Amino acid sequence: MTAPDVGLFGPGSVTWRIHGDPASLIGGLRALLVQALNPRAMAAVDQHSDYKSDPWARLRSTSAYLTATTFGDTETATRAARRVREIHRSVSGTDPVTGRPYRADDPELLLWVHTVEVDSFLAAYRAYAGPVSEGDADVYVSEMVRAAELVGLHAEDVPKSFVELRSYLDGVTGLALTPAAKDGARYILAPPMPLAARPLWAIPSAAAVAILPDEVRRLYGLRWWRPATPLVRAYVFATLRILNVALPPPPPVRRAMQRAREIAA
Repeated sequence: MTAPDVGLFGPGSVTWRIHGDPASLIGGLRALLVQALNPRAMAAVDQHSDYKSDPWARLRSTSAYLTATTFGDTETATRAARRVREIHRSVSGTDPVTGRPYRADDPELLLWVHTVEVDSFLAAYRAYAGPVSEGDADVYVSEMVRAAELVGLHAEDVPKSFVELRSYLDGVTGLALTPAAKDGARYILAPPMPLAARPLWAIPSAAAVAILPDEVRRLYGLRWWRPATPLVRAYVFATLRILNVALPPPPPVRRAMQRAREIAA
């Protein structure tokens, strides 16, 4: 009998803990806002994405990919990554702001996207889900090297500890609020939706802004009243804990948990 395949990480991983929490939505929004400030990365999105006609598509695709690579079996994860690499090979052009060419499979851009995602998911979990020790933060960053390899990066080029991650991000230069980034942020923070639903989206939007780096908020011109931060964190934390109890995990996560139980039995 073949043992159940729990995928790339497994139930004991820090990755399962962080990516399985509703706070990952906020982490995803934070990541999109930070990533957009890289002019070449945002040019690729602006010129090759239909996010303006379907603003939810990018969020859905990112969420589906994260779920497949985190909680899917090994074949599901590698198949999802294969599709992404195929798409990346067809995405190239020139950033109109810097005049520099870009390719979506450029290791420099892939590393930028990867590190911002890891940093953002960790920041969101720490702010709105629970503490993560320095040791577990290092484990998470190290585990996510496998995710970086899926999209074509080499393990030796990817941060393997939280200190290495922060060192890389602190050394990034050339971030800018291009017209494309400004448009992208508007669709992230206030996407088209029925008027009655807008207050609901304001919660994850405000939560994402609350944990942005100061320099990122400055570039966007987003004002933030610092005394509001603990209030936002307390409210969002309580809301997400209620969601954790009230709503069942998505089907792919339930299937992954079932495979883990079969191994433990």
